[in-house]
Amino acid sequence: MNITRHEMGDRFSELVTVDLGSARLLYLSGQVAEDASLDITGQTRQVLQRIDELLAAGGASRENLVSATIYLRTVGDYPAMNAIWDEWVPEGHAPARATVGAKLIDSEYRVEIQAVAAIAKPTA
Repeated sequence: MNITRHEMGDRFSELVTVDLGSARLLYLSGQVAEDASLDITGQTRQVLQRIDELLAAGGASRENLVSATIYLRTVGDYPAMNAIWDEWVPEGHAPARATVGAKLIDSEYRVEIQAVAAIAKPTA
């Protein structure tokens, strides 16, 4: 087994890949919007765009998501967040998911999403 950390900071890595031989697991840290002044729709779009970037860096895509945990500052944002999520997730590829109300680290953040993906390694 081989573990690779990407975009590593002092406290966490944005992406960690675990090579299991025939497959790789990709663990994405919780992602928040770059522009915290946006409403829930804008923040959700930014977060999902960043998830796309991290998945691509690990050789994966949305279709490879197996799990997502979504943290919402306000549970009333659930319908608006879901509208963007539903546009983003490819039909037939919805991951296991939990959504919880949470006090996020910065009061401006409305949503944070953590995800896990799995990809098969090509056979030689």
